[in-house]
Amino acid sequence: MSTHKFKFQMYRALQQNIPNIYADACKAADEINIPKDLRGKFGLTGAIAGCPAPLRNDREVIPLANLVDDIRELVKSVYGDEFDACPVSTCGAGLWVTFDSLFSPPMMGRGDNYRARYIAPYEKHLHHQGSYGRPFPARFKDIFGDRGTTAGELGFYGKRQNNLDTVIVPLAGARYDVHGIKYYPVPLLTGVDPEESVDILSQHASIHAPFLTGITSLGYETPGYGYAVKDKEGTPILQKYLADLAHSYDIPYVINNAWGLPFIGCNPLKNGADVIIYSMDKATGAATGGLIIGKEEYMVPIHRAMCAHGDTASYGKAALLSQIQALKILRDTPKVLTDPVDALERIVIEEFDKINLSARLKDGIMISKSYNSTAVEVNYEKTWDGDEMGIPIFSIEDMYAGSNIFQAGMAQMGIIPTVAYDGNICISPGLATVDSKNRLIEDVTRYAIKGLVRLIEITCRYAGIA
Repeated sequence: MSTHKFKFQMYRALQQNIPNIYADACKAADEINIPKDLRGKFGLTGAIAGCPAPLRNDREVIPLANLVDDIRELVKSVYGDEFDACPVSTCGAGLWVTFDSLFSPPMMGRGDNYRARYIAPYEKHLHHQGSYGRPFPARFKDIFGDRGTTAGELGFYGKRQNNLDTVIVPLAGARYDVHGIKYYPVPLLTGVDPEESVDILSQHASIHAPFLTGITSLGYETPGYGYAVKDKEGTPILQKYLADLAHSYDIPYVINNAWGLPFIGCNPLKNGADVIIYSMDKATGAATGGLIIGKEEYMVPIHRAMCAHGDTASYGKAALLSQIQALKILRDTPKVLTDPVDALERIVIEEFDKINLSARLKDGIMISKSYNSTAVEVNYEKTWDGDEMGIPIFSIEDMYAGSNIFQAGMAQMGIIPTVAYDGNICISPGLATVDSKNRLIEDVTRYAIKGLVRLIEITCRYAGIA
């Protein structure tokens, strides 16, 4: 039973006890016996931007257009000649050029510009795929909170395209409860109903039909992201419905799969996506860079926008070489990336089974693996089912404000944290937890998971629920 009557009181108590929580976390690192020389050098994720990747040893002069063609050939060898690819500097750049090319109105021509709109389900990471237009309806104008108001013209307001609106649509079965030290609505998506959701989305599409230019969503496939319901092949039903809805209006369906893998993960042949954007330096492990994969019809304007429709190309050679190497591994030896996920899932299940919390709270923890993101998702939003308080949920605003205890607290143990907000913790191998052949190093990985479990216990104690 919680010692607090209302949620905001629990989060205020956590804020007041942050120094004590961090002090206990430091002690816990010693109790777990994390080696001193390991602290600060390993962590819960390998999907962090900027991971180094090996390059070819040759010093041959290779035209950049040839390297781009190598990437295009690799993509076509998997998805067919209908698809094409375009490398970009970052995933953010890929999102920008895709939304600018496919969704936003033209700037040329006499008279005032018309307005255009695209639909974005109200889901996690909305500040990426949902921030390229002015939010609609008006109640969402400040949906990005601190991320928008502190970024200025170079931040989220600067990302917004010319005369473009984002129609934000809450999903059926989702909850948008308010949580966190930075008290803010969080998308809790394990209960999303695809059929009811697409009915709602269809209604909004009908309302905005004269202005509609596209539909977007995430490409993930786990319960915490709202994609628990899948077909027999493991493809999220909601993604297929979104594709069908877009195509019924003859507009593109664009997927943001930043923390995902080409070939192994989100598959446009199965979910019907027209364009998918990747961050190649996250789950894929290539050098810093992005990649756009899509149907040729939509890739032509993207190539033109990138000045890459002819024989010229302006890319970093190292990034292209790294992408080629990563794509070959994904196509030819995918187990190099999927085997560590299987091993990680086993360790996460074993360590969370030992967590010192009530049976009610333990039963509310869901553990799922994702080959697409090479990650294991720990989702605990169901600990809030019923009338009692659950494990504290930190909003994404907490992450940007530095008040997310499940992230900042890991650093006190010498463990580099991972994405851990909105009731979701995504753990992936790679940050000193795999060897040179990408095999999971079990003892190092177990230290990181033990630290996370202990931090959750400490936080729950100060929250008054344990």
